[in-house]
Amino acid sequence: MDLKNFNWTRFPESFTLLTEGIEVVTKPHTDLWQNTYYHFQNDNAPVFQMETEEKYFSFIVKTEFSESHHRFDQCGIVLYLDSENWLKGSIEYENDSYQHLGSVVTNNGYSDWATTEIEASIHSMWYRLSRREDDYRIECSVDGENFQQMRICHLINGNGKVRFGIYACSPEDSSFKAVFTKMQLTDCQWPAHEGQQPDK
Repeated sequence: MDLKNFNWTRFPESFTLLTEGIEVVTKPHTDLWQNTYYHFQNDNAPVFQMETEEKYFSFIVKTEFSESHHRFDQCGIVLYLDSENWLKGSIEYENDSYQHLGSVVTNNGYSDWATTEIEASIHSMWYRLSRREDDYRIECSVDGENFQQMRICHLINGNGKVRFGIYACSPEDSSFKAVFTKMQLTDCQWPAHEGQQPDK
């Protein structure tokens, strides 16, 4: 992918363009979250995205985060429309024993968080974000070949032009380096639904 098509919404501490990707160093006290349960609003994480009006596509990226070491350090895939409407998929460091592999979807200013615990020894993950009009699917993979579904979701304001890409942040007093490579934009890898039909 040509990273010249990408733009920053807020800059990280620093970044370096690589031959096949980008290296990002996070700023402390940066995050994305809106309201739900915690009742605070954080909207200062840097996101690096491109725009499209294409209704059907898949975006793939490999993340590496061996330097992640502090609670909530995270990096992954993002589709950020504005402060109140976005989704992300990532791994959040928790402690020396485990991390949270999960996703957040935010509609009209309220976030949810779906997670599963994985070993803290995992320092790399692939993600695939697929769009079918205003519905989206996030998947993950440890090898870039075999993807597993993390979630299907709907974005209320996600039916027009969208921006998507990568993000990295450190919600607490920390900073780390995240590396994003193998970025691809492909035809939609999420097949049309052929199962149960809607009730009539």
